[in-house]
Amino acid sequence: MADINDQIEQFFEAYEKRFAEGLAGNAVAEDTAEAFADFFVEASPMGIIGGKNDHEFLDRVPKGYDFYRSIGITKMEIRQLDITELNELHYMVEVYWESFYEKDGQPDSIEFSVIYFLQHLNGSLKVFAYITGDEQAVLKERGLV
Repeated sequence: MADINDQIEQFFEAYEKRFAEGLAGNAVAEDTAEAFADFFVEASPMGIIGGKNDHEFLDRVPKGYDFYRSIGITKMEIRQLDITELNELHYMVEVYWESFYEKDGQPDSIEFSVIYFLQHLNGSLKVFAYITGDEQAVLKERGLV
């Protein structure tokens, strides 16, 4: 399992780098979409949402980065990964993020976690589901939205 753990760590290192590139305004939609399965599920306080990894998703990716940039997010860093093997093809990974932002000229950060479900098939890792907390509530609490 050490080999797959290394692959999962590399997968999220690349995810973190892509996020930095996206925040910088660079085109990363195709690379971001490559990290997701053809269909994936999000669970959050908004409910359960399923989505296709299609042209509409590609169009939404840059808008997500634009939103984060517009509210002052400057950087996202992974603090820790907790990897759980579910079976030989599926993994649950809790990623502990720190989101850095600037508000009124003052730097600050928010810590949160996201649980990702990955499938390892044909030598490739893909996100097929993820679970998030109430991001909007935290952003409102911090005065970012």
